[in-house]
Amino acid sequence: MKYYSKRKALILLADGTIFYGKSVGNKEGTAVGEVCFNTGMTGYQEIFTDPSYFGQLMVTTNAHIGNYGTQAEEIESDAIKISGLICKNFSYEYSRPSADKSLLEFLEDNNLFAISDVDTRALVAYIRDNGAMNAIISTRVDEIDTLKEELKQVPSMEGLELASKVSTAEPYYFGEEGADIRISALDIGIKKNILRNLAKRGAYIKVFPYNAAFEDLKAWNPDGYFISNGPGDPEPLEEAIATAKEMIASDKPLFGICLGHQVLALANGVSTYKMHHGHRGINHPILNMITGKGEITSQNHGFAINREETEANEALEITHVHLNDNTVAGIKMKEKPVFSVQYHPEASPGPHDAEYLFDQFFEAIKS
Repeated sequence: MKYYSKRKALILLADGTIFYGKSVGNKEGTAVGEVCFNTGMTGYQEIFTDPSYFGQLMVTTNAHIGNYGTQAEEIESDAIKISGLICKNFSYEYSRPSADKSLLEFLEDNNLFAISDVDTRALVAYIRDNGAMNAIISTRVDEIDTLKEELKQVPSMEGLELASKVSTAEPYYFGEEGADIRISALDIGIKKNILRNLAKRGAYIKVFPYNAAFEDLKAWNPDGYFISNGPGDPEPLEEAIATAKEMIASDKPLFGICLGHQVLALANGVSTYKMHHGHRGINHPILNMITGKGEITSQNHGFAINREETEANEALEITHVHLNDNTVAGIKMKEKPVFSVQYHPEASPGPHDAEYLFDQFFEAIKS
């Protein structure tokens, strides 16, 4: 086993609070972003490559990170999307026989700076009490004043448009070309496992850039439309919101997930807001208001839609509610085959309680 001496490192929060740790792999480095935490016990590779986390410093609450290595197919995009990693115990060795490489090699391939040996319980408790905020992680522990000035230059996540940073530049296809169902998908940060779930149910998908005009999506003559997950504040996505309005007007089935859920709400005149510290984990409890059943879900979002405005909107019905804080977790339009959820039915990682939503989408298309 290779020995790493580990450089001293720190986490400097926007309010001036400092936590200390050690750099992973004895690397020098600095990274900035909004600090947030994920409570999942597994699935770190999928989390790190999820486009919804673009621009964020990820704190993992599970004590051991890297112990089962990485696999090439266990990714949700083309590269790591988090801006930096903060963890307690970083495993340089891994025990899974089917792994391709260690997590350290995976981070090095993606040029990602990470720090370990952090009191993540204290850090997460601080974020829960004081809210998600911008932070900087660095080995420059003797340059506090300089780091504070650098941190001041980092834009707030509120009002920040990030879909353009993670969306495809050109349209592409996914699935079997001869499939019976065609879906036009608007990519504002789409996860690969969403595409896999659509394709395995018999769909051929054409994926369009975040700023694609509705006419482009319509020209492919799809049977239904999809709006993906993604990072950042939904309100600056004016082009996607305009496209969503035209999707709704087409009367074809439309399904939105996470950021796509927020875009659909905005297209219906419902505002969004930045949450105190968001929902990020794979054990979030949801109540299905239609069936009365509970679901355990995978979630990753720092924004939510306004509940009072949703309840007052005559075109909408709340279908799912988060049981921890009563935030809106799902909506549908009363007179159109349009629905969305704030969480991730494709999971990856996480439970499969909500996979039925994909079936619901296909039932709407077939009917």
